[in-house]
Amino acid sequence: MRRDRVPRRLTVDDTVWLWTVGHRHDPDCLTFLTLRRTENRHSGLRLVFRDAPGRIVSGYPFGAGDIASTGGDILNLNEPGVVRRFLDEATARDLLPTAHGIRDEDGWPLYDTLTKADTT
Repeated sequence: MRRDRVPRRLTVDDTVWLWTVGHRHDPDCLTFLTLRRTENRHSGLRLVFRDAPGRIVSGYPFGAGDIASTGGDILNLNEPGVVRRFLDEATARDLLPTAHGIRDEDGWPLYDTLTKADTT
C-alpha cells in the first residue's frame, strides 16, 4: 500500500519530476498536487483545489486524490497520466517557479481546461 505524501517520480523528456498528493482540513477542505524537479527540490508548484460550490475534493463518496465538478468530470491526482496533463498545462501557463520556495496556485482553472479538452 502506498504511503501518503511519499514523492513519486514522473519523467518528461530528460526531466525527472517528483510529485505528491495531499488532503487537509485547515480550516477549509482542500486537496493539493505538488510538483518539483529532482534537481531543484526546494522550488515547487502546489496546485490547490479547495472545496467550493460546484467543486468537490477528496472524501466520501470520492477516493483519495479525486477532484470533481458538479458537472460530472472527475480527475484522480494519483494517476500519473493526470499529473502529466496538469504539469503540461502548468508549463503552458508559465506557472512553474524558478525561485526557492513553493508557489501556491489555484488548480481549478487548469482542471477546467483539462476537463473541457476531454469533451472535444
